[in-house]
Amino acid sequence: MANIASAQKRIRQTLVRTARNKARRSRVHSFIRKVEEAIATGNHIEARTAFIAAQPELQRAVTKGVLKANTASRKLSRLSARVKALSASA
Repeated sequence: MANIASAQKRIRQTLVRTARNKARRSRVHSFIRKVEEAIATGNHIEARTAFIAAQPELQRAVTKGVLKANTASRKLSRLSARVKALSASA
């Protein structure tokens, strides 16, 4: 354990940030999972709605530094392609 006050403060800050980032990451995964589940069921309307809800959540994760911009872009692109293919086949 750190003895210096500033080091103790840094430890506290790290714990808070870690918890916050973990919650944000979990939230992003939940939104992505909802889109993937909708795609798996074959319901293109539900998939589109879930995708529209997931987009700002992924962008927010980028803004907050939880995800890198290219990672979010790649995930959105792949999900978008799958939703589009689903609606084209329906």
